[in-house]
Formats: sequence, structure tokens, C-alpha cells
Amino acid sequence: MSEDSTWLLIDDDEAFLQILQRSLGRHGIEATCARSHADAKNALETRNYVRCVLDLNLAGESGLQLLPELLARQPGLDVLVLTGYGSIATAVEAMRRGAVNYLCKPVTVNQLIAGFDPLESAPDLRAAPPSVEEMEWEHIQRVLNEQEGNVSATARALNMHRRTLQRKLQKHSRWRN
Repeated sequence: MSEDSTWLLIDDDEAFLQILQRSLGRHGIEATCARSHADAKNALETRNYVRCVLDLNLAGESGLQLLPELLARQPGLDVLVLTGYGSIATAVEAMRRGAVNYLCKPVTVNQLIAGFDPLESAPDLRAAPPSVEEMEWEHIQRVLNEQEGNVSATARALNMHRRTLQRKLQKHSRWRN
């Protein structure tokens, strides 16, 4: 672990960043905020961080694409991916790219802190199997990730009309928030 114990928070939601930064401050954790890929890269130029909370969707930019760059610039950085649009496919991809954990919003600051030590936290197992809608969403997310976020290519791969896919994505994002 680095001498510097500052965390890097990367999210495009200004209000969320401010609340999270204050909440971490109450736990004695100093945090720097970044609102985009460029802000995050600039922040990494100025200091070393021990932990990073990375939003999956940064105003149209993919947090998954930024993740390897963060780790290349600071190899010892622990990155936790936080998202309002969770899926198994993106969770697996985040872990494959080097994240230490993947959590879905909303989370408490205590859950977030514990999320950096996933092996010490109790597992959160589902009591019931996923619904058909959840399974459909997981499949859509897996294919969307394979197509690198390209909605048109994903619709073609799923043999689905692009507008239908867009409606499903929009409906799910409203449901998750």
C-alpha cells in the first residue's frame, strides 16, 4: 500500500460524487473527484492513489475501457466498479480487466469500504433463481459488452430491431435508478 491513502472517485454525477466524498471524509478517508476519462487521467498524473471507485457509465464513455488504463498508470491501484446498470456480463468483464470488486448502486459508504475486501465480506447469495427478465437483461448486457457498447451491432447480433433494443435499455435504466 502506498504512503498516500487518498481514494480516486470517478463518476459523471456531480451530486453523487460530492455526497460520496463527504461520506468517506467522515470515515477519515480523503478522496479526489474526477468526472470523466480525461479528469481521471489528469488526477493520476498528480498523485498516487490506493483505491479507486469507478462508475461503469461516464456520460457515454465506458468505465470498462478506462479500467486497464488506470491500472497501467498505477499498477498497485485497487479499483472497485460501481454502477446503476449492473449485469453479470459487465461484472465478469470488470473483474477480468482487473477490478477488485463490482457493486450495484445504491450502496452505503460502509458497503463500499467493505467492497474493497470482498473475501472478508459475507457472500450475498440469491434466495431465488433469476427471473426471465433478469436473464434477458444479462444476455443483452453480455452481447452489448461483446459489441463494445455499439447498440446497432448488438441489435444485429441479437436479431432484434435497434429501436426495440433501445427501448429495453432505456426501460431498464429507469427501473434501476
